[in-house]
Amino acid sequence: MLFLFVALTSFAVGFLVMPIVVKVLQKARIGDQPGGRKIHKKFIPSMGGIGFFIAAAVSMAIWGWQFPLPDVRYLLGAISLMFFVGLRDDLVELKATHKLLGQLVAVVLVVVMGDVRIKDFHGFLGLGELNLFFSYTFSAFVLLVLTNAFNLIDGLDGLAGTFGLIVSGLLGTWFVYQGLDSFAILSFSFFGGVLAFLFFNWHPAKIFMGDTGSLTLGFTLGTLVIAFMEYNAALPENASWKFTPTFSTGIALMIFPLYDMARVFTRRIRRGQGPMTPDKSHVHHFLLRMGLKHNQVTLILAFVQLVVVAITFALFNFSDHVVLPIVSVIVLFLGYRLDRIAVRYVKKKVATEPRILDLSRSSIEKGLTEKGVKIDPKDFENNTINYN
Repeated sequence: MLFLFVALTSFAVGFLVMPIVVKVLQKARIGDQPGGRKIHKKFIPSMGGIGFFIAAAVSMAIWGWQFPLPDVRYLLGAISLMFFVGLRDDLVELKATHKLLGQLVAVVLVVVMGDVRIKDFHGFLGLGELNLFFSYTFSAFVLLVLTNAFNLIDGLDGLAGTFGLIVSGLLGTWFVYQGLDSFAILSFSFFGGVLAFLFFNWHPAKIFMGDTGSLTLGFTLGTLVIAFMEYNAALPENASWKFTPTFSTGIALMIFPLYDMARVFTRRIRRGQGPMTPDKSHVHHFLLRMGLKHNQVTLILAFVQLVVVAITFALFNFSDHVVLPIVSVIVLFLGYRLDRIAVRYVKKKVATEPRILDLSRSSIEKGLTEKGVKIDPKDFENNTINYN
């Protein structure tokens, strides 16, 4: 019951704060203008992460005092630092190196000082306990990947928020069951705040998450996933809700951001571009080209994410050597089918549309006349300009 109040408190604060954030950002004209790679058609305030960050902070301040904080104090500091990195990038764009450096400081706080890290492979790939240096390095790399993978999916109304809701809700429930109260409060604080944010971010969005939100939320979820993996692996063999495929379960929780990042980076490198070159090759862009609406794309991708998680949960007694290949094959097959269907749809759509050279002079003149433009063919006679 306590954790329900944690989520409700965060939701209430977020729901009250978010309209203020929207109004302030609108007046300051801080947000995204349409055009270029943007798929919205009017100015939309960004930095919606301010709202759910405040909501989560207030909820933790109210309910978290009764639980020991030493296990999450560095995590809370790192989340705050990541929030300010995203805030600065939204207000005054940071260089990629400076942005990565800020993220790295937050990661080191969690991995080294907070000791939230991958310490053992538990027989996966034939590896056991990791030496300290490799554990720090590998954990920092994984956390940076998870943070930035989540950041990349924030390109569609409601998408990043919905995935944040799924992951924080599932992890929060598991932490409650295992008696890890500090991590449970953190999970449900963000769950309630993100739920409130979605009321304003669902299509048509009144506000975007921005790097302020996507970096903060992605970093928080990535850290919670790593914490889940380690605490899960440390449970006794016959413990309830212990998942034998530790790595597969952690990957499944973040499978869509990871797949989308790997897919996009691979496509860009094949074209001879840098992996960070912006384009419209994300999964949600392909689904939009098929004629689906923002909310339909979000719900479809969320459903696929839940199916993959459910498959992993159903195979909780099998090892990573069995579960990870199964999950990988399913995801790669779905991605391949998506590409084929999207390309077929686009080709069919192009084939049914009239070519510009096939348009008759009368139809062009009619269209221009309807727009108030009058054309007299005599104006083009004896003209020295070659219109071919």
